Amino acid sequence: MYEHLVVFKFNEKITKQRYQELLNQLLGFKKTIPGIVDLSAGMNVTGETDKIQGYNLGLRITFEDRQALDDYLPHPIHQQFGASLQEVIENVIVVDYEIQ
Repeated sequence: MYEHLVVFKFNEKITKQRYQELLNQLLGFKKTIPGIVDLSAGMNVTGETDKIQGYNLGLRITFEDRQALDDYLPHPIHQQFGASLQEVIENVIVVDYEIQ
């Protein structure tokens, strides 16, 4: 299995409503994108405020295998989500790794 970790940093244009819409879209991936074993996403609530550097949303997806991860990247739902971020995203960090 593979883990896909993403942290999002939104700009000042993000509204609470838009944030919730994006979160709901991410949570819906599990039902609509094949190969996802588990998924969680949510607002960054860490108390380590000196380390968050403005990153407000975290996403973790567990894929059944490397092929599922590879198929996710060009999947139309994932691509549509990425395109919808253009006006509100400041930065994104992504880490993929095989679960040992």
